[in-house]
Amino acid sequence: MTATVTTPGPRRARFLGKKSVLPWLFLAPGLLLALVFKFLPMGKGVWLSFFDVRPFLGDKWVGLDNYTRVLTDHRFQDAISHTLVLGIGMSLGGIVAGFLLALLLEGQARSLRIIRTAVFLPVVTATAVVGEMWRLMYYPTSDGLINSGLGLLGLGPVPYLDNPDTALWATMAMGIWMLAPYNMVIILAGLAGVDRSLYEAAAMDGVSLWQRLRHITLPAIRPALGIVLTLAAIRGLRVFTEVYVLTGGGPAGSTDVWMTRAYTLGFSRNDIGGASAASVLLLCVTLLLTVTVNYFRKRGDVR
Repeated sequence: MTATVTTPGPRRARFLGKKSVLPWLFLAPGLLLALVFKFLPMGKGVWLSFFDVRPFLGDKWVGLDNYTRVLTDHRFQDAISHTLVLGIGMSLGGIVAGFLLALLLEGQARSLRIIRTAVFLPVVTATAVVGEMWRLMYYPTSDGLINSGLGLLGLGPVPYLDNPDTALWATMAMGIWMLAPYNMVIILAGLAGVDRSLYEAAAMDGVSLWQRLRHITLPAIRPALGIVLTLAAIRGLRVFTEVYVLTGGGPAGSTDVWMTRAYTLGFSRNDIGGASAASVLLLCVTLLLTVTVNYFRKRGDVR
């Protein structure tokens, strides 16, 4: 008695081939666009960071001189410090405000859905539009929205964006206002998975609100907070549009951040090599920060 082995026929082979190729056909347009408009320019930027870019004269290899020059530039060092202050303030403020909004707007009532939609509008609005709106609110005379409110309290108009001591904090306030609704949605998703019986048991035991938040809510939404923290760290380093629309890096460079400095080097001073080096450094720091935050987040989840 001999055993027979059946092999797939040509129709089945063709079917398996089409089934494996079909997903890549759907992904091909997006991958092609990402390759042409993202990854190839990214590689070109890394390549130009090692050259003194001289249009019509030929690029000159300078090695790491662009990186050295950028890192030793006092204005770039000031921009890094402003980026850290602005990024940390926006990240922490956005997380705290988003968490409070999530607690206030948690529920299934239809009115809460309408309010949540209204609160989320700053996220879907173009950053340039939001920045222009806040620039009008910060108008330095008594006609401005915020200063007119201060006038009702008998306080004089404050030049929020024209004063080096207040411009960075005014920009931070707008950034928190934009980030909080986005964080709220992620935290709301985490709150939806909290076991309600724990709240009921805690209420029967007379546990205070703060203890419920500390021992029930925060541990339950730790994964959501980890995601929010990772995204906030990345956005904090890459802040650009808010600063560019509100102040353009001024006054006197008091709000100049990492990306606005790179923009100035590339498009105002025509220093393409220096701007590329600054952008590559930002990419490296962003990757390092992302990996670090994810490492500690996974470590905390294991515990």
